[in-house]
Amino acid sequence: MIARVLDCLKVWPLYMLPKHGLSRLVYWLTRIQFKPWKNLLITSFVKFYNVNMNQAIWPGPDDYQSFNSFFTRKLKPDARTWAKDPNHVLSPVDGAISQIGQINDDNIIQAKAMNYSLTKLLSNETRAVELLNNGLFATLYLSPRDYHRIHMPVSGKLIKSIYVPGDLFAVNTASVRTVDQLFARNERFISLFDTEIGLMAQIMVGAVFVGSMDTVWLGQITPTKHREITVREYEENEVGLNQGDEFGHFNMGSTVILIFQKDSIAWLNELKAENPVQAGQVLGKIKN
Repeated sequence: MIARVLDCLKVWPLYMLPKHGLSRLVYWLTRIQFKPWKNLLITSFVKFYNVNMNQAIWPGPDDYQSFNSFFTRKLKPDARTWAKDPNHVLSPVDGAISQIGQINDDNIIQAKAMNYSLTKLLSNETRAVELLNNGLFATLYLSPRDYHRIHMPVSGKLIKSIYVPGDLFAVNTASVRTVDQLFARNERFISLFDTEIGLMAQIMVGAVFVGSMDTVWLGQITPTKHREITVREYEENEVGLNQGDEFGHFNMGSTVILIFQKDSIAWLNELKAENPVQAGQVLGKIKN
């Protein structure tokens, strides 16, 4: 009970704050190229969050034009072990498992005793909901200290993308345990891929101070002046990405949700909520 009250007290101010306005301010501040300013931000951030810069291609603040270029930094080729295999599902990101499991009759676990709707998450995309209902999901949280580029867990061809405007609540533990339908109400970008094991959805969820998301095929998606649901369909060979390929990145930390069709994969039994994960790590195996 006390934990619930504390979570509510942490989250309550977010209902009152101009979250989109604050995110636009952060967008501007993190792109300032004035050297003393951006170097101060980078060095303070590295120290506060204990970021391992030895893994980055460029290790020092002078190597980055802005704080955002540091935040979206690339890693050395040997910084991650990629267990590439057509029989594996790999983690697309560095982060931690928020929840992992099976979707039950349109319900996805958000937190203990708290679910949200697959239909709402996918913005009523009927065919995708039909195929993915009762499938497998994994919600992966990226903290500020994490590597923020997103990769492909399996190979696939993009068939549709959907930008859904929404709120920008934080996606930290307190918010996940408190805000009803959090992932289905926040701004998000849904990518639907045709894969060897059926349909896969990889969803980028925005959050407060995370008003900017990019993909490798569209570039910057948000922020945008056109805050309306935007659906794009793709030709068969227009956008194809192999397992491990870069998919996109957040311009601050947030959450990625993976969804696979029923009976297509099995998550590793040892994976539980709050387990840390790294990009390229095996999360599951393909069912033959």
